[in-house]
This record gives sequence, structure tokens and C-alpha cells, in this order.
Amino acid sequence: MKITENHIVSEEITGLVRAVDYILKEFSFFETKSGVKKAIKKQRIKIDGQICLTGTIIKTGQIIELFEEKSSIRKIFKLKLPIIFEDDFIAVIDKPGGISVSGNYFKTVQNALPYNLKKSGEKDALEFPLPVHRLDNQTSGLLLIAKTRQARIHLGKQFEEKQVKKMYYAVVIGTPPNKGSINFPIEGKDAFTEFECIRSEKSLRNGHLSLIKLFPHTGRTHQLRIHCEKSGFPILGDKLYHSDLSVFKGKGLFLSASQLAFNHPITNSPLSFAVPYPKKFDTIIEREKRRFISNIDRNY
Repeated sequence: MKITENHIVSEEITGLVRAVDYILKEFSFFETKSGVKKAIKKQRIKIDGQICLTGTIIKTGQIIELFEEKSSIRKIFKLKLPIIFEDDFIAVIDKPGGISVSGNYFKTVQNALPYNLKKSGEKDALEFPLPVHRLDNQTSGLLLIAKTRQARIHLGKQFEEKQVKKMYYAVVIGTPPNKGSINFPIEGKDAFTEFECIRSEKSLRNGHLSLIKLFPHTGRTHQLRIHCEKSGFPILGDKLYHSDLSVFKGKGLFLSASQLAFNHPITNSPLSFAVPYPKKFDTIIEREKRRFISNIDRNY
């Protein structure tokens, strides 16, 4: 197996220092003690050429080696994905609606990443690129990918500290105010979303359809879908939270992650990306507008 990282215990060790604690402190690969324990269990760590155990005590002058994990055979999903940005550390893709980011099945974005992205040349390159956050199956738009371990750690911290800025477009049923905010808690946790209404048109089937911008300041599961439903303007196509006759069969969810801003995990330079919302958003609004006008003309 290839050595991923090594270290010589040069400092004077006083007292009993367990390998788990020392490796967590000195190796950049690990974020948590459980991660070190998993590597030890898989016999990926050796000290002076001997397999490390969880109870091993560290001594001055020892050589600690971390070996690459044995590659697991992974089937690659040959789905072409739009790549918005890519370097040796990260990538940003435009996820299509109707495909899951990850999961225990074959046709996922995660399984398609090796088909679309170049292998990182960095020493801490991940075996396979990994999504840093999630989008619902039916949600389209910008998805951030880590290609190295350090990038994954740093981006994860940015999400935890709410430094990543996101903006979504959605078509909703009803007429929201021009601007507003939603503070409805989700599963007992604070959740905050700001919104802005772009346009609103009359619809025979739904009363009104509106195009809005959504700015989530927290990242709760299904936050935008729940907040829109609770505020009286549910997202069109949301069968989970608004399963009535207003759902357009076969059209999917009208929600798209259109803007993403964060700091590069290695250079710390600010990055910002944007993609247009799907054409079906304007198509459905214009269609409903024409149907409403035609109905009025027939009645005169």
C-alpha cells in the first residue's frame, strides 16, 4: 500500500501518550478521534513497521506511517454533468433535477463525478471526489465538490460557520410579498430564510404563480420547501409538502440553486458562481398566463 502521510516523533515524550491522541494532533488527514480509530482498525497505521493498536503508547524517535486505504471497486455512472469550475482542490457542477446527490444506489451524482472530473494531483487527493453539501433529488443547481481531504475539511467548516452564501430561484403557488423573511423553526431548530418576489402572474389552475428568490441563512433539511409551504406560497411540484391537484405531473420540483459564494479552501480567495434557473420556470408561468387570458377572452 502507498504511504499517504508519515511522521517522526521528534519531541520528547513525557508520560504515557496514546497513539490515537498523538496521531490526531500531528496528522493533517484526521479530523476526529473516531477517524484515527477506524484507520487503526483497518491496519492502515504502522509504528516502526509494526501494526498500530488503539492502546499503543508513543515513544520519541518512532516513525509513524499512514497508508492509503485499499481501493474499493466502484462502478462509474457515465452521466455527463455541466462543470462550472474545476481545479486540483474543488469543483462546482450544475446538478440536474431528478437525480440524487448520493445514496445506496448506482445512479447518483457522486458516482458520476469520476466520469466528469480530473483526478487531483495533490498528495491528499481523495480517492473519489465528494460532494460537500446536499441538494434534494428534484432540486437542480450548483453543487460544491471536494477533491482533496484538506479542501473537504475547510469547506465543511465554512458550512458549519454559515460562511457559504446561497441563492435559489423557485416558482411558487400564490402571491408572496415583494420582500420578507421566514423564521419558522424546523424540528425544534432555528431556521431563517429571506425571500424576494420577482414576478407574479394569474393562473386558472392555481390562482397565481410567482417567481421568487430564496436566501437560506441556515441549512435545515428541506428548509426552503417547508418555509414556503408554512408561509402560504408552496413551491410548485412539491409532492411531499403540498400534494394536491396543483402539482404538475412529470414537471418535477420548481426549485433551483442558482448562486453559490464561498472562500477557496486553499487560497482563501472569494469565489462566486451563478447559473440561470431552468427554462421550465418561465415556460410554466407564461403558459398559465396565456391560459388565464384565453379564458377571459372566451367569456366575453
